[in-house]
Amino acid sequence: MVYDIIIVGAGPAGLTAAIYACRAEKKVLVLEKATFGGQITSSPCVENYPGFVKMSGNEFADKLLEQAMGLGTEIEMAEALSLENKGETRLVHTDRGDFEARAVILATGARHRPLGIENEEKFVGRGISYCAVCDGAFYRGKDILMIGGGNSALQETVLLSDMCHSVTVVQNLAFLTGEPRLIRKIEEKENVRVILSHVVEALEGDTDLRRVIIRHAETGEKQTLVTDGMFVCIGQMPENEGFASSVEVNEAGYITAGEDCLTKDEAVFVAGDCRTKRVRQITTATADGSIAAVAACRYLDK
Repeated sequence: MVYDIIIVGAGPAGLTAAIYACRAEKKVLVLEKATFGGQITSSPCVENYPGFVKMSGNEFADKLLEQAMGLGTEIEMAEALSLENKGETRLVHTDRGDFEARAVILATGARHRPLGIENEEKFVGRGISYCAVCDGAFYRGKDILMIGGGNSALQETVLLSDMCHSVTVVQNLAFLTGEPRLIRKIEEKENVRVILSHVVEALEGDTDLRRVIIRHAETGEKQTLVTDGMFVCIGQMPENEGFASSVEVNEAGYITAGEDCLTKDEAVFVAGDCRTKRVRQITTATADGSIAAVAACRYLDK
């Protein structure tokens, strides 16, 4: 079968694109390798989406998926590996076979950025986690570290502070970069302390993480923190590895595209966190999804 549009990724950008494309009466397939809704499903509380005072990331994702499928979107659980230009169509190679369409929207999103230091992989699941919503309950009553000082790190710190004995935030800069509202929240928490201008130097332990050595970013002075666990929240990495030969990507791996969501291939469009942009939020992801879908439909209808 040749679809009108294949969308790679079922996050807010991809599912919004599916909704718009299906409403334009296109035959749409969404390929997703892991979780419907993308990273937003890890957020316990979404308070910045217009029209909704408060909801969980899972609630938001469920509503998007229900709406997309209700309009006729087909879903295939498969990991997209690469893209091939077949002239009139594009072939998406996946771990579960090939899928063909006249146009493709890449909405692959981004993943948690690791520290990239020795022993990190060894301790993943044994003291190191990248998702407080997923793993926070395992550390109830424990003393843990949060690496990072942005919005996501501070939001997860607030969540963890309600279940852990203590949370120590380690930030590489001399200040926290999260929203003032979140900074005020953690300042009000008696069981939260913040260590600024420090980076993680080393990870120690036998089978589980037990000690984290941090280093002052300017003086180089080191100190050892004894901990029951560590959450890493230091940003994102795009999931574009398989498409670098089909579309243009920058040094960080993000697909080069402007607000029009167009790529160098006239039949390939991009939406969401995987493209070059200044603001990566749910609102900008859904906006991209609608723009990319409209652009794809115009391409097909010309």
